[in-house]
Amino acid sequence: MTGGGFAVADAPSGDYGGGITFSVVVTCLMAASGGLIFGYDIGISGGVTAMESFLEEFFPGVLRRMAAARRDQYCVYDSHVLTAFTSSLYLAGLVASLAAGRVTRAVGRQAVMLAGGAFFFAGAAVNAAAVNIAMLIVGRMMLGFGIGFTNQAAPVYLAETAPAKWRGAFTTGFQLFLGIGNLAANLTNYGAARIPRWGWRLSLGLAAVPAAVILVGALLIPDTPSSLIVRGRVEQARAALRRVRGPRADVDAELEDVARAVEVARSNEQGAFRRILRREYRPHLVMAVAVPLFQQLTGVIVIAFFSPVLFQTAGFGSNAALMGAVILGAVNLGSALVSVATVDRYGRRPLFLAGGLVMIMCQVAVAWIMGSQIGRDGESAMARKYSVAVLALTCVFSASFGWSWGPLTWVIPGEIFPVEVRSAGQGISVAVNLGATFVLTQTFLSMLCSFKYATFIYYAAWVAVMTAFVVAFLPETKGVPLEAMGAVWARHWYWGRFVKVQQPPKNTDALIN
Repeated sequence: MTGGGFAVADAPSGDYGGGITFSVVVTCLMAASGGLIFGYDIGISGGVTAMESFLEEFFPGVLRRMAAARRDQYCVYDSHVLTAFTSSLYLAGLVASLAAGRVTRAVGRQAVMLAGGAFFFAGAAVNAAAVNIAMLIVGRMMLGFGIGFTNQAAPVYLAETAPAKWRGAFTTGFQLFLGIGNLAANLTNYGAARIPRWGWRLSLGLAAVPAAVILVGALLIPDTPSSLIVRGRVEQARAALRRVRGPRADVDAELEDVARAVEVARSNEQGAFRRILRREYRPHLVMAVAVPLFQQLTGVIVIAFFSPVLFQTAGFGSNAALMGAVILGAVNLGSALVSVATVDRYGRRPLFLAGGLVMIMCQVAVAWIMGSQIGRDGESAMARKYSVAVLALTCVFSASFGWSWGPLTWVIPGEIFPVEVRSAGQGISVAVNLGATFVLTQTFLSMLCSFKYATFIYYAAWVAVMTAFVVAFLPETKGVPLEAMGAVWARHWYWGRFVKVQQPPKNTDALIN
């Protein structure tokens, strides 16, 4: 069993006799619905910024550039204020995710998810009623607080609740709901774009619907056994574990292992954020930073945000570009289903590697098409067949991301951290994810204007780097109980020099009785 950066002798290796119960499915679906708000925001942002009524209201300079007789296709949407509208959310989310790491230990994961849903609901109302850019950005920051809290709590909730054998599939549910939210947002944008003057308000205001879903869902589920034990609520933890594992599971044995992990954490009491900087937590800290950072450096987030803008750059009209984004959202959802079905059968590493290779090929192909058709000056029109090819390649790229780096960025951090740094580690992971998203969304349109088609070569190079990183440094975690995860790092060719063996404490009976 794991004790921080330690592999504990006598680590558990089974599933305690439990299986997939109706209760664990419902509980995990409710928690995974936290992905809806993130997915809806990703989809809605790019679509709204492509609506002429929205641009006329807040960003008329972009409309003037679009109307110019000759224009650089790469630079039409290059507006710092426009990107500030999109990226302000992620700066707020970064702050919220770090704060949530501390709050979770005090009030539990369920309460943090409730807070996230409430912030997002309020932000949707402010954005829908916005009359100036300042109000838009305040609303976006409230949405960011909601996403920061929810993204910190929901993946770890899933990892702590799901049976070890199917933990990957259940945690991937977060990405599945993210895909559902993204597709719903793209469909909303496609319909709202046909409503003159206030269609953008409908798109932004309907963000309250996924917020309501996560609010109701969080109210209907218990907190995780690990979180309850940390706060001394042992009987509630036993009841919660019995509810999700079913009558045939050895609940007492699993509860004892969870309590043992908590006791190891308490025996080395220290601030979680300071603790994770210690040498024995080096692999956890590296993965907390590298995995979410690499996910953003695939370039998928800016493609998701700005897909309508990208498709307009590639030669589609406004409505056709929004329909292209709908198609992209459907592909993302389908690929998330593929990941759910395969992540616990084939493991994490094969999905990372297959996805990385396909993404590299797609981005190089998109760069070649845009370079040969639009040219360096961006003033050439792209033939229809090449525009369709860009859409097809973008869909294949998104599909490969959707079965690899998309869901696994939530799976890996959710399952690798020992209990004493789990909240802090997940907080760091989400903060890095949102911080990188902030930087990329703030700079993508300027990068597209400066690098032109080479923007996609830049991202392809990063995918090659991260694929090599997975080969060298990420061990396989398929089917490993959370309490035994330390042994995985102890056996690794590189990380084994940091993780050491520690005997489990002897006094856990009193803790759970």
